[in-house]
This record gives sequence, structure tokens and C-alpha cells, in this order.
Amino acid sequence: MLGAIIGDAIGSAFERIKIKDFNLITPDSCWTENTVLMLATTDYLLYGGDYRTSYQRWYHWYPQVNGDYSRRFSEWANAKALRPYYSCRNDGALRAIPIAYAFDNLKDVMAEAERSALVSHNHPEGVKGAQAVAATVFLAKAGASKEAISELLSNIFSYELQTPYPELQQHYQYSELAQDTVPTAIIAFLASKNYEDAIRKAVALGGDANTLAAMTGGIAEAFFHHIPQNLRYWIWALLDESQRDLISEFQAEFLAELEQVAAA
Repeated sequence: MLGAIIGDAIGSAFERIKIKDFNLITPDSCWTENTVLMLATTDYLLYGGDYRTSYQRWYHWYPQVNGDYSRRFSEWANAKALRPYYSCRNDGALRAIPIAYAFDNLKDVMAEAERSALVSHNHPEGVKGAQAVAATVFLAKAGASKEAISELLSNIFSYELQTPYPELQQHYQYSELAQDTVPTAIIAFLASKNYEDAIRKAVALGGDANTLAAMTGGIAEAFFHHIPQNLRYWIWALLDESQRDLISEFQAEFLAELEQVAAA
């Protein structure tokens, strides 16, 4: 899960900027609301309750963050009656990443991702985006090849994943919609050579960089099993104590073996 948080922080400094050569860490790099929402999912997976309460609670714990929550999410989180608001934004997809580590089969991962989305992002594309992100991370974690991942996701979700990355990078336009950004983040991963390359490709698209890089980074971490130590140390220092404690508990519960590989 650190791979997604690192991507979030790196991308935060390059929103809407098509850039190919850049320093991964800048003075402006900081985790955003994406990280808060992923940690809210993590909280639910560890301690139960319900997704609505967890997302609302974490929103109120971190009401002002770099990147800001969408207006509709803020209204939803502050409402007494937490009815879903038919969103298909990519924040509902991004926050499903931890689900891929908490279940042992793809069917359960997709069912849980749907549950996480429906509390707010109940638009069909919102649900589909959450399922696709969680499924991709699960398949990558399970050792599926890039070819198998691409074929399965295309069959299940009807995403077009065959666009060459250079063509995508040239023509990509900013969007915060799941149907635009989820397949784009997956293509950036499919075109990558390692974790750092995946993050650079996501950021270089010039779109919603923090969310794209978080989704791509979450997938790349699961697939490559290695994040450069300097990036791991850097993001750990940016997080506060309660965030670090929750991540450590989640790693101990669901990621112990993978973390040993990643740290090697």
C-alpha cells in the first residue's frame, strides 16, 4: 500500500503538467486526500464497522489536506443521512486498493470493492472503477503476467488497454472520472519497467497526477514487489504517527510476506 501513497505524494506536485524529466521528490510533494481515503478503507478492513462511517470519520480527522476533497464528497461526509451521490470520480476507485490484500480470491475482492464504492460512488462507472483497481492489484500481487492482466481486465471491464503509451501520453487530457483514469493508470503500469518507471509514466500524462500515480503505484508495488528504499523512508517521514501505526498493523495482518520481499 505504500506504493500507492508514494505515488499520491509524488504526483501531487505535478497536477496537469505533461513532464517527462522531473525530480520524484520536491518541496511541494505531499500526500493528499487520496491517502486519507485509502487509510479509511484500511481502517475498515482491520476493525470493521461500515464503509460510510469509516470514510466520514477519516474525513473529519483530516478535514484540510493538500489536494482537497471534492465538493460533493465533502457535502456527503458532512451530511447526517449518508446517501450515495451517484459519483463516478476516481477517488472511489483509488480507495479500493487495500481491499486487494485482504481477500484470497478475485471474486471476493471484486465483491468487496463494490461494497466500498456503493456507499457514495454508486454510479456504474464508479463501481466498475473500484472493482477494476482492486482486481488489478490482486492479480499483480498473485503473480499474473502483464499480458494476462490486460486480457482479463479487457474481458471483464471492457477497458481499451492496447493503446501504446507514447500515443496515450501525447493525446491524454485531464479527467477525474474513473472511466477515463482507471484504464489510463493501468496502461501506465503495463508500459513500465519497474516501480519508479511506472510512477514517472503516470505523472507524465499531465492529468490528475496524484490519483493516476497512486493507482499506478499501487499496482506497480504489487507486481514488482520492490520500491526504492529512499522513497519508502521519505514517505514514512511524511506520514503522521497514527497513519504509520495503521499501516504497520495492516502490513502485519495482510502483507507480512510481501513486505519482506519488498524490503530485500
